[in-house]
Amino acid sequence: MTGRTRTATLLLVLLVLVGACTRECAAFAPAGLRPEELQVRPQKNRQASGHPHPMLQRSRQPTTSLEFAGLEGAWESYLDALEADPLLVKSVTAGVILGAADLAGQAIQSTNDEDSGGVDIARFARFAFFGFILQAPWNHAYYLLLDGALPPTEDPFTATTGVKVLIDQFVQAPIFTVIIFAFLGFLEGKTSEEIKQQLDDDYKDTMIANWKLWVPATAVNIAFCPPILRVLFLNCVFFFWSIFLSLKLNKAEDITGSEE
Repeated sequence: MTGRTRTATLLLVLLVLVGACTRECAAFAPAGLRPEELQVRPQKNRQASGHPHPMLQRSRQPTTSLEFAGLEGAWESYLDALEADPLLVKSVTAGVILGAADLAGQAIQSTNDEDSGGVDIARFARFAFFGFILQAPWNHAYYLLLDGALPPTEDPFTATTGVKVLIDQFVQAPIFTVIIFAFLGFLEGKTSEEIKQQLDDDYKDTMIANWKLWVPATAVNIAFCPPILRVLFLNCVFFFWSIFLSLKLNKAEDITGSEE
């Protein structure tokens, strides 16, 4: 399978997942629910009857995108697992998606470099580990804190939503981006000085690109996705962002290698 084919396949799979997730988020939209019902309390999501919390019940539409794709059973199983152990499920999902994103990034690079030495397993493992151990736990805890401080509202278009987007993108995102550079840099064996130099070189451009993608994505996520599905939606969008990060963070290494 060529690099272009691998990339196209990965992108197609993620586009299906993003579309399904977006449609399901719309089906789960908070209209008609009281704000207290929207709090993220996974341990209380099951009612006394044993049925899932209404937030986790599937849309009663006759036909959904998941039914068309033949993934309805898998989606139900995923929701059950997410309800039972949200942090673990979010972490495993993030590890898989971010690992796949790096493979897509490597495939893109290989189309421009015929002398590439195949798949860099260590690089793939770094991104998968980053998703599992940092990205998902960070966002799981962050959204719990954010929704605890500013509870979700019935109407998606409120001042609360706008304030949460501003906090996310102009407080949380700049901090987390520095952490990403440092975390992946240390995993690569870079020194503190090398990481600082990379931040000096790439941080500004990375944040500008971040805001172009993440301001609208975060607005959709906070306005329309129930809290328990927010990290999943974020992970789907993060697939494309991770391709950018994978190419950006490995740019200097590729230049150094070519000079040698």
